[in-house]
Amino acid sequence: MPPVPPQKVEFPKFVDSLWCVYIVSVLAAFNAEFVTYPLDLIKTRLQIQGEQSKNGKIGQAQYRGMVKTAIGIGKEEGLGRLWQGVHAAFLRHLIYSGTRIITYKALKENFMKKHPEQKQFSLWQSAICGVTAGAIAQYLASPTDLLKVQIQMEGKRKLLGLPPRVDGLADAFRKVWAKGGVKGLWKGSVPNVQRAALVNLGDLTTYDMAKRTIMKHTNLPDNYILHMLSSCCAGFVAASMGTPADVIKTRVMNQPMDDKGRGTLYSSSIDCLTKTVKKEGMGALYKGFLPIWMRMAPWSLTFWLTYEEAVKLMGAKSW
Repeated sequence: MPPVPPQKVEFPKFVDSLWCVYIVSVLAAFNAEFVTYPLDLIKTRLQIQGEQSKNGKIGQAQYRGMVKTAIGIGKEEGLGRLWQGVHAAFLRHLIYSGTRIITYKALKENFMKKHPEQKQFSLWQSAICGVTAGAIAQYLASPTDLLKVQIQMEGKRKLLGLPPRVDGLADAFRKVWAKGGVKGLWKGSVPNVQRAALVNLGDLTTYDMAKRTIMKHTNLPDNYILHMLSSCCAGFVAASMGTPADVIKTRVMNQPMDDKGRGTLYSSSIDCLTKTVKKEGMGALYKGFLPIWMRMAPWSLTFWLTYEEAVKLMGAKSW
């Protein structure tokens, strides 16, 4: 009997590896973040609007809507300020977007290997993987969100005549670390993770359902028009589910800290929720909803178009 030749072991190409997926995801997120970042800044300003500081000064700011806030930032602080803190957002996506995508991909591939009889990944399985991946990624990236929120609010503090709290990303990190240490860097992480879980749940499930429904009832092919319509639907549901947690996250992260690293305005996320509703009503939980929705749809579309085109050019497997 002739000897059996040894089988050649095929290693996955780098373009199909999780490392490559991570890098492409981060670059796609950078592109989407830069395009839509002004809406994130406006959203943050709107969410802080109406909040009272210990001395009452923050509450003295004039109430503005989304358009007036954007015009006000451009006129009073300069157009460049619409991208204030974008470097912190890039740092966040260096952790968040890459981790989120490779975690989701790894969970999906692992499940499909264990259940080869299942040809398609069901909607509820996709939602569970999305929520899990989003929560893990957001918890790891929570410190960068904290730094971003504090940098975004510096322009408003200057207009109110308040002294600057931080001077750039490195200074913000040093001051947060000095006051609260490791625990201080994860201030607001609970509502942050809750928001990420809700946003991912709304985004993944709605996008899939909207895409299937539109294709079923129209003659639209699977192209950028379909992706745009589906992204708008998904962005609306994700914004509806995630905005209240986003408001609480922003306020908890933006509050000043005492010498012991404790917040001076809110003792916890529940305390922030209670005080916000009591003083400003339920509507306060949806401050910044319009720019959040307007940002989520183009962000998702820009991200996925960039990602899909990049992997196609490299000859890697599509999403």
